[in-house]
Amino acid sequence: QVQLVESGGGVVQAGGSLRLSCAASGGTFSTYFMGWFRQAPGREREFVASIRWSGGSTYYGDSVKGRFTISRDSAKNTVYLQMNNLKPEDTAVYYCAARPSYSRWGDELNYWGQGTQVTVPS
Repeated sequence: QVQLVESGGGVVQAGGSLRLSCAASGGTFSTYFMGWFRQAPGREREFVASIRWSGGSTYYGDSVKGRFTISRDSAKNTVYLQMNNLKPEDTAVYYCAARPSYSRWGDELNYWGQGTQVTVPS
């Protein structure tokens, strides 16, 4: 059973940085896409970034391009989200996600972590 455990959230002032971590276990992640999503109060879940475990191709949502970087450490089975130049609108619960490469985000074959809160006061 795939398990994803996020860490690294917190409160940071606008312009600051945070790095989120997602420890993954229970799957053959070399065949997976790993991703980060976020959800702010009263809003729908939003795609932030994803990475293809094998090869490392990365994809980003428009609102975070140039500020956030997704990466993975295969030896540690961990995915990271480096967030720089944070803005109040980045405030949300951030979720780590995983899916087999043959599936799509949003279908039944997605796995989710419990989420970690990131708050950027205005």
